Amino acid sequence: MRAEAESATAGFLVWRLSMKWRVAVDRAVAPLGLTHAQYALLGSLYGMGRSGKRPSQRELADHVGLEALYVSKLARTLEAGGLVTRSRDPKDPRALQVTLTEQGYEVTRRAVEVVQGLLDQLLEPLGGRTGQRAQRFTHELATLLDVPLDPHTANDEEQRT
Repeated sequence: MRAEAESATAGFLVWRLSMKWRVAVDRAVAPLGLTHAQYALLGSLYGMGRSGKRPSQRELADHVGLEALYVSKLARTLEAGGLVTRSRDPKDPRALQVTLTEQGYEVTRRAVEVVQGLLDQLLEPLGGRTGQRAQRFTHELATLLDVPLDPHTANDEEQRT
């Protein structure tokens, strides 16, 4: 891939890296009975819960970057598996809050350990998770994630030029 990467676009490389990561996480968390998408939801709940937050499904969807309908489906599956509970938000009876169960907390804690090991492997060429290159890389990724991408805006720009 190295020679191919030299002539590849940044978009192609981001896509390849995201696919590589998704497949690696899927394989790593499968023994725990999870998929990558389920892990993303549980891991986010784990982190948000440690910060004292009890997110609604909508807030969780926004945090993870998935469609609300897909998060609802994932949450129902995780609830059926005993990993999360969904309850009405006392501040908004239309919203459902999602919370890890004790079993969900334990499974997620183990999954986080496994995925952190993967992250160590991925970032090793950049000096590990705490290396300066890895920290710069993380900062650059965060910068790119902050860029709004609206296909309608891109099309409008093309038509003006």
